[in-house]
Amino acid sequence: MSYTVQEWLNLILRWTHVFAGIMWVGATYYFTWLDRRFHTTDPDEVWMVHSGGFYVVNKTSKPSPSHTLHWFKWEAAMTWLSGVPLLILVYYMGGLLVDGEPGKPSFAVAATIGLGVIVAGWIIYDLLWLSPLAKNEPVAVAISFALIVALSWWLPQVMSNRAAFLHVGAVLGTCMTANVWMRIIPAQRKMVRAVTEGREPDQRLADRAKFRSKHNTYIVIPVVLMMISNHFPTTTYGHPQNWVVLSVLTLVGWAVAHFVRKQ
Repeated sequence: MSYTVQEWLNLILRWTHVFAGIMWVGATYYFTWLDRRFHTTDPDEVWMVHSGGFYVVNKTSKPSPSHTLHWFKWEAAMTWLSGVPLLILVYYMGGLLVDGEPGKPSFAVAATIGLGVIVAGWIIYDLLWLSPLAKNEPVAVAISFALIVALSWWLPQVMSNRAAFLHVGAVLGTCMTANVWMRIIPAQRKMVRAVTEGREPDQRLADRAKFRSKHNTYIVIPVVLMMISNHFPTTTYGHPQNWVVLSVLTLVGWAVAHFVRKQ
C-alpha cells in the first residue's frame, strides 16, 4: 500500500472514529443527565430549551406501540467499526505494533496477543459482571480494576509501549460496544416485544440494560485518554512506569465520571 493511500485511509477512519465517538458519548451522557433529573429535580417531566425550541420529556416504564421508537445504537457500532480498522492500519500494517526491543516476541506473536486480548477482554468482563460477584459491586469493580492494571503491565512486555496503551483502550472500547449490542439492545428488544404482545415488560431487563449503560459512562473517559495518548509519549506510554500512569489515570477518569453522573 502506498504512503498516500495509507494516509487517506488513516484520515478517513480517524475522522469517522472521532465523530462517531462524539455522537455516542454525547448521547450516553445526555441520557445519564436526563435520568438524573427524573430522580432529583424534575420527577414528573423535564423541560429543556435548545436551538430555538422548547422540549418536554416524560419518562415511562414501557413504550407506546402507536409512536415511533427511536434507538441509539449505530453510534456505538460505527465507533467500533471504524476504530478496529484504524488500529490495524496504524499498528498492524503501519509497523508500530512492535519496537524490536530485546526479549519481546515477534510481530506474529504480538499480533495474535493483541487481537486475542480484545476478544478475551470482553468475555472475561461479561462473565465477571454476570457472575454472583456482580451482586457485590465494590468487589466486582476492584477485580475489574485489577484486571486493567494487570493488562496495562503485561502488554508492554509483548508489544511496543504505544501499541500497548491503544490495545488496553481497544479492549475497553470493545466492552463498551458489546455492552450496547449484546446486553443493552437485546434487553430493550425483549421489553418492546412484551409491550407489543400485551405483556408487562420485565423490569429486571431494564435494570440490567441501565447497569451496563452506567458502566459505559465510567469506561469511556479512560478510553478517550488512551486514544489520545500517542500525542503525549513522555507522560503516558513513554514513561518508565507507564502501566502505573495508565492505572492511576483510569482511577482519575472513573472519579470524574462519578462526579459528572451526579450533576
